[in-house]
Amino acid sequence: MTTRQQPKNLWLGRWGFVLAATGSAVGLGNIWKFPYIAGEFGGGAFVLVYLACILAVGVPIMMVEIAFGRRGRGSPIDAIRRVTRESGHGRLWSLVGWMAMLAGFMILSFYVVVAGWSFSYLWKMLSGSLGGSSVDDMVAIFDANNEDPFNLGLWSTLVVVLTMWIVGKGVQAGIERSVSWMMPGMVIMLAILIGYGIFSGGFGEAVAFLFSFDTSGLTSEGMLAALGHAFFTLSLASGAILTYGAYLPDRTSIARTTFSVAAADTVVALMAGLAIFPIIFANGMDPGEGPGLIFMSLPLAFQSMPLGTLFGILFFVMLSMAALTSSISMIEATVAWLNESKGIARKHAAWGVGILLWLVSTLAMLSFNWGAEWTLAGRNVFDWLDYLTSRWMMPLGGLAMALMAGFLLRHEIFKSELGLSDTQHALWLFMIRYVSPLGILLIFVDALGIATLHLASQWPWLLALLMLVVVVGEVISPRLWRSRHT
Repeated sequence: MTTRQQPKNLWLGRWGFVLAATGSAVGLGNIWKFPYIAGEFGGGAFVLVYLACILAVGVPIMMVEIAFGRRGRGSPIDAIRRVTRESGHGRLWSLVGWMAMLAGFMILSFYVVVAGWSFSYLWKMLSGSLGGSSVDDMVAIFDANNEDPFNLGLWSTLVVVLTMWIVGKGVQAGIERSVSWMMPGMVIMLAILIGYGIFSGGFGEAVAFLFSFDTSGLTSEGMLAALGHAFFTLSLASGAILTYGAYLPDRTSIARTTFSVAAADTVVALMAGLAIFPIIFANGMDPGEGPGLIFMSLPLAFQSMPLGTLFGILFFVMLSMAALTSSISMIEATVAWLNESKGIARKHAAWGVGILLWLVSTLAMLSFNWGAEWTLAGRNVFDWLDYLTSRWMMPLGGLAMALMAGFLLRHEIFKSELGLSDTQHALWLFMIRYVSPLGILLIFVDALGIATLHLASQWPWLLALLMLVVVVGEVISPRLWRSRHT
């Protein structure tokens, strides 16, 4: 009988994990991207499809990651190696953990640059140096902010230092204590901004933009956007959730905790839309400007409104918190691995990783100024880090973990960890074997531009493909053959 790995660190309670995982999921992309694509692709109709994708793809894989972490009690590398060894498989499968850990580090290497924009604009708001009378003026300020490597590097360095300082203090004293006030603080600030937006004159238009049930706007492109966002928004296959799962107490329900994180992430994204878009509509601006909405249009709108500077400061404090909670989660896997597997003290591991992170992030930062011409196949360092992680490593990692849980590993492991009833477990097993992998494959194909998918017209073929995969999987899977003959 395999002796179960004992935890070295634990969250003080279930809500420590929920807040930390939600903080990981709620990043800069959620603040502008989800509300915008929801409005663009049918409002409430898109939200329903998104929630269906969360349930079909995001939640089952998140449950797998948390189960891997809690069963293996370690970094992605150690946890996956221990769980696969418990099922009688070799160390080769730990490569999936290596890829997840490396993906988190690489994402953070360019994410700290984007997070630095938030801190930079918070300072500009506080110092009153964000003056501009037109969107063109704001574009010039944004460009000037990026063209100065010393300025941009300063704010990126600040994000690295704050992240490593918090992570270096430990799971309870550092991460859990920080997110226990940052996440509620972010929600409170969003609620205040929503209250401000109600009196801005554009609240009704914002509600209609986000929640109008327009099925004609829900194109195949919108369905793929919902599917892709459902996967990436929960920080899946980046090592963050798996590592956080390693600190989850044994008696805590993984299923209930996962649904709590998914619900909180969606609610915060919708709150962000209700906070941002009333101000945008009240000033007659375009809600579809992506990152420009946050760093160009919105600061201009704040300037023209009563108490705009105060609420602009509040907004960028909230945005900086969102950036920092995501940064913390993405580096924890690497620090945990050095601390647990290599015996390096957590503080030393954190600052050692921080130095390496600073060096790589500096190369990403220079992509906006001195190193703009350092390209390979048309991409600079920043673009390559984004491309490799979002287009390849995360989808492949999510697909690998789903197939491992569905076909390779002993069912008893996940049945024990998830604590589901027989019916619930059978449903989860079907989703993780067939529905979630098919969803990831669609994301993968679409992201790589291999083919143009028209889901609305091709759903019968997709259904037939799913049924074929189910039949093949049930008939030829070696794992299932063993389970039926033991």
